[in-house]
Amino acid sequence: MSDLRPCFREPIPEIAIAAQYLDAAVTAHLKGEHEQAATLIKRADMPVIRDWTESIWGKNSPYVSSGRISGAAPVLTKEQRVAARMPNALEKKHLHERDAFHCRFCGIPVIRKEVRAKLAILYPESLKWGRKSTEQHAAFQAMWLQYDHVIPYARGGNNDLDNLVITCAPCNFGRMNFLIEEVGLLDPRTREPLRSSWDGLERLMT
Repeated sequence: MSDLRPCFREPIPEIAIAAQYLDAAVTAHLKGEHEQAATLIKRADMPVIRDWTESIWGKNSPYVSSGRISGAAPVLTKEQRVAARMPNALEKKHLHERDAFHCRFCGIPVIRKEVRAKLAILYPESLKWGRKSTEQHAAFQAMWLQYDHVIPYARGGNNDLDNLVITCAPCNFGRMNFLIEEVGLLDPRTREPLRSSWDGLERLMT
């Protein structure tokens, strides 16, 4: 496929705004300003962000299309695959430091599920997280950190750190088991990770 892109769809400005709200919310929480933190978390739950997410990982996405690549690895049977596993704690720490809590495809800030879960306990009225996607806080849903295999293990990829990148949930679930070339994406490992002051809200966990 020609005209390779860095990501399926460019992030909308509201995602960066939501990240600012959430960063400020954690700062407020750590200062004991709980009412302010709750307000900021709720403010970050923007319907337009959910629309962006759904446009990528939703059924019949206009932004995700696939095509056959000559000589590409086939989908392997379960018996043929390297056993998939999540990175261990030390490997995750390496990935967090290397990729700086930004999606390696679209670049948006991302947040570990453990951080989200703690905030949901602290602020259950502001951070909803139900079973259905429509029942989940829009910003935390879009910014949900994933450990993604660049070459999917279903296509022969391994669990080496060189084959793992941090991504957001839409970029991960939008691609599924396709090779990056099959969905017209550039290899994110060919460009430097995006770095900023964003810490993934990890200071909440210390």
